[in-house]
Amino acid sequence: MTLAIQELRRRRHLTSTEVEAFLAGKTFPLLEGQTVTFVYRGAADAVHLRHWIYGLPSSQPLKRLEGTELWFLSIDLPQGSRVEYKFEVFQGPRFELVTDPLNPHLATDPMGMNSVVHAQGYAVPEFTLFDPDARPGTLETIVLPSASFGEPRPVQVYLPARFRPTRRYPLLVVHDGSEFLRYAGMKTVLDNLVHRLEIPPLIAAFTDSPLRLHEYADDPRHAQFLAGELVPALEARYPLARLSAARCLLGASFGAVASLAAAWRHPGVFGNLALYSGSFAFTDIGAHDRGPVFDPVVEFVNAFRAEPGRPSERIYLSCGIYESLIYYNRSLLPLLQATGMTVRLTEVRDGHNWENWRDRLRESLSWLFPGPLWMVYE
Repeated sequence: MTLAIQELRRRRHLTSTEVEAFLAGKTFPLLEGQTVTFVYRGAADAVHLRHWIYGLPSSQPLKRLEGTELWFLSIDLPQGSRVEYKFEVFQGPRFELVTDPLNPHLATDPMGMNSVVHAQGYAVPEFTLFDPDARPGTLETIVLPSASFGEPRPVQVYLPARFRPTRRYPLLVVHDGSEFLRYAGMKTVLDNLVHRLEIPPLIAAFTDSPLRLHEYADDPRHAQFLAGELVPALEARYPLARLSAARCLLGASFGAVASLAAAWRHPGVFGNLALYSGSFAFTDIGAHDRGPVFDPVVEFVNAFRAEPGRPSERIYLSCGIYESLIYYNRSLLPLLQATGMTVRLTEVRDGHNWENWRDRLRESLSWLFPGPLWMVYE
């Protein structure tokens, strides 16, 4: 625990004024070296920390500071870590999950909001923040008819600042596109990276699926939609460079599975893949333990491991070491390298969440599509 908490525990019969004085002017959770102390204030029968660090108990009890409504828990968090969490507040037989009232740092995702702790050595990357000097690109929505799905599919298309129909642009196709735009701030990131010459001006297609857990799990219709319908339709509408090296599929979690599966089914179409926290579950013997939704994923990854072929030329992999998926992603690395593809794996002290994937955008995109800055200085 931190020195501040130790000092409080040595006192007896703390007054409300002393509690207020302790809270005033401090940033929570408390950081002291690698020690992080979570503090909750409020009436409760019990308070637990709920986090998503694989390998640690996901729910850990806080201790109450005698004579107060202050609860605390200290854990070691390695330098550079970023962790999302909530408090479980118990009142009788019931409990509710709440964000940390003392911590203003919040992350949003489709399930709501989580509090965030930044360990020493982590800072929100500058390229994710709005830059008034970066000229903004534009987003437009097109609707593509799809014979593969038997229904039209909307696609949001990003056009870079200073877009010119006389130029040829690389193509980036993003799975879960609406969520990358909303929760990973991807339009701002693209604007910044283009402005800073870290990537070339490119066109990005943000796609979504109404049945992502099914369609992203190696559904052949989805692969055909991407390679046989989306790419030709975009090439007919926009000035795209018609080389596989100028195309990239990007996805996270099941979206990473969808990206690899589409490139595997249609080799030579997408020369680059950016795969974040891929749900690449597989089995060597026996059954998997991830539930029936993973059955088609395991079937695909097992088949891919048996005959990977050469689905792409360059693959960027990333995964948080606080995710249970880290084992599968590490295991894929030597297999992918053995195909002759150029592969980079980045492991980070984070979990399975949108801000982890946001933080990987600069490294992955500037490696797969290096802009003038990297061409000159690397």
